[in-house]
Amino acid sequence: MSNTHLKESIDILKQSGVRITPQRHAILEFLINSHTHPTADEIYKALEGNFPNMSVATVYNNLRVFRDAGLIKELSYGDASSRFDFSTSNHYHAICDECGKIVDFHYPGLDEVEHFASHVTGYEINKHRLEVYGLCPECKSKKKNQ
Repeated sequence: MSNTHLKESIDILKQSGVRITPQRHAILEFLINSHTHPTADEIYKALEGNFPNMSVATVYNNLRVFRDAGLIKELSYGDASSRFDFSTSNHYHAICDECGKIVDFHYPGLDEVEHFASHVTGYEINKHRLEVYGLCPECKSKKKNQ
C-alpha cells in the first residue's frame, strides 16, 4: 500500500512541476511509512546518515512543498515544533500530555458537526479539527510503575 501512496505522491509532485530529488523521495517515503507524526528535526535525524549533505532547512523546504501540493498536513498544537501527517483524509488526533505522541483515530459521526454548525450559525463550514488529550499507554504505564 505504501508503494502505491509513494507512486501517486510522486506523480502529483511531477504534475506540479516539482523535480524528484533523492532527498525529496526519501523524506516522502519516510512520511508515508511513519505513523508517528514526526517533526522536521525527527525526519532529518532519521535520514541524515543516508544524506550527509542534507540540512534541516532542506527537510523544512521539502515539507513545505509537500504541504502546498496537498500531500501532507502540518499539525501545530502550541508546542515549539510542527508535526507532519501524511494522511490528509478526515481524521482526529489523540495527543499524549506527557510525551507528545500523536495517534490518529476516526469517528464518522463528527462529520455531522459541520452540518450542525452551519445550520446554527449560518456559516459555510469548510473544515474542522478535533484533538483529545491524555496519557498514552506507555506514559500511563510509566506513571503507574513510579
